[in-house]
Parts: sequence; C-alpha cells; structure tokens
Amino acid sequence: MQSIISKGKNVEDAIHIGLNLLGVSKKEVDIEIITQETNGFIGIGKKQAVVRLTVTNELSKNIEVQSHSTSLEDLANTVTAMVEKQDVMNETPVNNHVSSTDLVGKSWVKDQRLYVVDSPSHYSTVTIGKGIQLIKNEEVFSGTSTVITEKDLLEIKLEEPQEEPTKWNVSIDNNKLHATIDVEPGYKIIREVQDVEPNEHIELKVRETKVFSNTLQYKEILEKLDALRVSYGFNHSEIMKSVNTLIPGRFEAATGKNAVAGKDGWIELNVDINPMNGLVEDESGKVNFRETKLIPTVEKGTVIATIHPPIPGKPGITVTNEPLPARQTNPLIARTGKGIIEIENKLVAMESGRPSIEIRGKLVKAAIVPKLIHYDNVNLTSGNIHFIGDVEVLGEVEENMLVEAEGDIFIHKSVSAAKLTTAKSIVVKGNVFGSELESGKNNMLIVELGHLVGNMLVELGKMIAVVKQLMKSPAFKSSDFSVTGLQPLLKILMEKRFRNFLISAKKYQDTVEKSKIYLKEGEWIKVSETINQTFITLSNQITTLDRLATLYQDMKELSNQSEVPVEPNSYITISDTVNSSLYCSGDVTIIGKGSINTKIHAGGIVKVHGVVRGGEVYGRMGIEIDEVGSNSGSKTVVAVPHDQLIKLGRVREGTILKIGNVTETIRNERTHIIARLNQDGQINLT
Repeated sequence: MQSIISKGKNVEDAIHIGLNLLGVSKKEVDIEIITQETNGFIGIGKKQAVVRLTVTNELSKNIEVQSHSTSLEDLANTVTAMVEKQDVMNETPVNNHVSSTDLVGKSWVKDQRLYVVDSPSHYSTVTIGKGIQLIKNEEVFSGTSTVITEKDLLEIKLEEPQEEPTKWNVSIDNNKLHATIDVEPGYKIIREVQDVEPNEHIELKVRETKVFSNTLQYKEILEKLDALRVSYGFNHSEIMKSVNTLIPGRFEAATGKNAVAGKDGWIELNVDINPMNGLVEDESGKVNFRETKLIPTVEKGTVIATIHPPIPGKPGITVTNEPLPARQTNPLIARTGKGIIEIENKLVAMESGRPSIEIRGKLVKAAIVPKLIHYDNVNLTSGNIHFIGDVEVLGEVEENMLVEAEGDIFIHKSVSAAKLTTAKSIVVKGNVFGSELESGKNNMLIVELGHLVGNMLVELGKMIAVVKQLMKSPAFKSSDFSVTGLQPLLKILMEKRFRNFLISAKKYQDTVEKSKIYLKEGEWIKVSETINQTFITLSNQITTLDRLATLYQDMKELSNQSEVPVEPNSYITISDTVNSSLYCSGDVTIIGKGSINTKIHAGGIVKVHGVVRGGEVYGRMGIEIDEVGSNSGSKTVVAVPHDQLIKLGRVREGTILKIGNVTETIRNERTHIIARLNQDGQINLT
C-alpha cells in the first residue's frame, strides 16, 4: 500500500496537503494522526500537525490493473527507471553508516544533486526553500512542497551569482595637503544547495558564500592622480595597500608639506613689574601687616623690556606642487608713556619709579608710574585725592571721601563710607565699612564700550549696504544727496529701520563722556566724536560713503581690541568688610574675619578665608570660602558662571548657590562641599 507523511499548521491542513500530493480524494485514503498541532506560548514552541495518509486496497488494486495495461513503451521506461535506481544505489555518495535499505522511501542532497529512492509503501516529499527552483520533468515546479520519485527527472537551479564591482575614488582636501583613496572592494555571492541527510521529507536550502575581490589597478590610481594634477608627495606604499585591500578603507596617496607657523612679535620683561598682594598671613593664619611686599621700582636708564620682532613662518607645498603660504605674522606695537622711551626695540626708563606695562593683544603700553604718599587721613581737610600714579595713604579714608588713581592704591588703616577707584589694585590693611571699592575700572569700561560698539557695528554694516543699493537707483542720482551729503538719508534710515543703532550710539556717547578720565586710548573718544557728528547732531561736514567706511573700520578695530583680555594686573585685597561693595576685574581676596552684608563682584577668583554672612558674592573664575551663611536669616547668595566651581568649607542652612542660571538652596548645614553643574544641567554637590 502507498502511504505518505504530511505536515501542516493543523490536522486539516496536513490532510489537504497530503491529498494534493497523492492526487486522490479523502475517501480513497486511510488517515492516521501522528501528532496534533501545538500553538506554544506567543509563538514560541509552536509545532505543526503530522498525519499519515495510506491509499486503500481497492485503489491499489485499480493501480495494479492499470499497470498490466501499460504499453511496451511504459515497460521500457520502467526498466530504465530500475536501472537508474540501481545506479543511484551504487553511485550515490552517502555516509558509510547508512545502508542501502535505509535509503528506501527517502530523498537526500549531496554535492548539489537531489537523489531519491522509491518505496512501495511511502512517497518521499521535498520542500523548496527560498532562492531555489526545482525543475521536475522539465517543468518548473511553482509550489513549495511536492512528491518526488525515481521516475522524475529532477534538476535544481539557483539564482545567478550576485556581483558588485570594486568602488573607489580619489579626492583632495580643501587645503590641497592630502590626496586620499577611498576603496570599497567588490564581492561575489556564490550560492550552493546545502547537503541534506536521507529522510522521508527533506527541505532544500541555499548556502551563500560572499567572496571579496579588489579589481583596482595601480595604473588607474596614477591616471586619476594625474587628472587631479597631483605631482608632489606620493605615498607608493599606501597606493599598494589600496589595490590589495579586501576591506573598505581610506589610504593617503599623496601628502603635501604644511606651512610652518611663524611667531608674532612678543615682549620680554627684564624686571619685575607686578606687585604682590600687600597682605599676607603668617604660619598661624593671622595677618602680619609688617610683611608686605614692596612695590617694584627701577632706576633711570634701566632696560625694563625688549620688544622682539615677529619671526616669519615657512611656506609649505600642496600635493599639486603649489606653494602654501604661512600665516602672516604681526609685530607688537609699543606705546611709550611718561618716563619711557624706545631705543632699538628696547624700552628704557628715563626716570626712577615703578614700571607699568599693560599688554592687550598686539598693543603694549609702558610708562613709569609716579607715586603719591599721603601721610595723614583723607578727610575734609585734605580733600579728595585724584592722582595719575600710585597712591599710598598712611592714615584712614574718612566718610564721603574719594581716592581715585590710575595706579595702585594702598591704605594702611580703615576705610569708612568712602570710595576707592583705580585701574590697578587696591590693598586695605584696616576695616572696610560701608564703602565702595572699584579695581580695574578701565578694563570694565572697555568691555562695556566694546559691547556697545559691537552692536552698532552690525547695524552700521547693514546701513552701508542699504546706502550702496540706493545709490544705484535713478531717484538717488537725481537728488541733491551728492551735494549735501548722506546725513539726511541716514536720519531717515535710522527713523524707519535702524532705531537700535541710534539708541546704542547715544548710550555709547554718554558713557565715553562720563568716563574720559579712565580712557587712555584716544580712539574711543575719536569714534564717539565721529558718531556724534555723523548721526546725532547737525554738522557742516559732508558725510560720504568713504567716511562711513572709515568709521566702520575704526569701530571694528575697537571691537576686536575689547575682546582681547587684558593682562591680570587688577585685584582687591582687604582684611574684612561690612555693608560695602567690591567690584574688581581681577581677583578679590579677604584674609581677615570675612565679609558681612557686602556685595562682591570679581572678574577673577573670590577667596574668603573667614566668613561670608549676608550679601552677594560672584566670581567669574570660581569661589573659595571657608564659611558661608547666617543663622539670623540674612540672605546669602554665592554665584559663578555655568563652567566654574564653588568650594565651601562650611555652608549654613538657607544659603543660595547659583551656577549659571540654576539655583539651589541649602536645606541642611554641610561641610567641605564642591558645587558644579552636572551633564543634566543640575547642581551637583560633592
């Protein structure tokens, strides 16, 4: 009896598939359910149903009757099939442990060929996998599973091998210093049918092998380099690597020679010009007022510094054999003030005193600073002090008095309800009570003016562009602007479109007017006067496009100058302070008892060796305080920019920490903390 084992997603599906394979109806077979289907858990462990279909005896007899009526041609075919079957049994390579009887009713795959041995009681079935064509009796089988017999002419066809060519490219960077080869090797996907052990039901599967190849030729690269005009710095070893590689990569075919940077002009100091903080602590932590560092001085004829000329760089060579110029170097410009002359690139003191050298970008200002010593208190009897050099007061600075200097201010006793202001440093040995101290006023002023100039610069550039466009129109040519100047047109533009320029211009002019005493550089004042004549007041001077262009260039130079940080020569050092205001472009150091209800703003670091109770403390470069906060409820704020740290020895409840725009109030007293912003932008206390 003929039988077949069939599989399906359920019993009905398995029976249906088996009936189609046998070509009979359900009435003509006996059905044996071998395995019921199982669904598993969410698809895991799912199994198909397995049934055995056996043709009934009546149908077998019909088949036998039909076989007796076969023609001679059918008989010949049968004999041929028997011979082929014997050949298969003899020639088919199978495992040594598999006997010939074990192959009956089974099919298998070996060395790309499909074999089958019939069984009188069972048909062998095969499932065709993806990418495989089964040609059965010279016809392509379109289904997924079929019965095969020894009589069938079977052939397996696979998809053609997939090939990708080698991809490559040669490119040159923008500076023409590197010619690179990008290589992506080609490949060929070879497909073979996997060997399958003999079984009643087998599945044909494809095994794919990806073989890489690189068809890039050395000659092709040289031709491409020649087309790109590459003629310098060939790396032949890298080129050879590119033609031999079997993995994607980048190779440098040629390398140019980069230009060697030169050195801008610089200043070499021959003497010490920076006075140390005037207050220091002894080993016990107390302030020893006797141990103060003397302000450095020089004698007449001393060479205080040497101005070195710039050192030019060395040009390079591109891979296209073109010269690559080095960056242009710039000289240092020296401006000598009182008591200093320049001789053969040397700054020489022409009188005795304290040397002052200020470096801002490419500009160096040098002078000998005079010194005023006031032997008594500064009060109504002495009057306010205004001095262009250093000021040393051996007494006190009393209420409502002012000490203003361009150099260092040194107060031996206390300062009460007074004001000290200087472009340099302030040192106070006594208490500071209810007073206002400003150090580095010039630096802060230049930053403020530079911000205003920067805003006006953007607006002025747009204004000039509009004027140029209007000058091309017929209406402009027919008007009398060419005779009267551009001032009427500029007034219209400022009213209609550039109102912000006029606001910034007036603010800039007012700031310069109030701060002329602090502006040593005449350029700021000169620009202020030009802006006033051109945009604010009526002037007989004709405003031309060239005049606007000159003003734009002058403002651009001032804006660039304001962005260059000045050398750190401003600081405030005091013993302690109460109800005061300290504003400094450099560091602020309090080394006595500390600060009570005082506002401190430092462009550098704030260091308080005592306590800070109440008030606000801001340090652009960080804050270090021994103890901060108050039990009395006084609000204390400690603030730094987003990229700085706050270091506190002891912090009391209620203290507010501010880093950037993030604030945090301390809920419980803590010791030895470091506050910073973490990656999430939150304050982290460690």
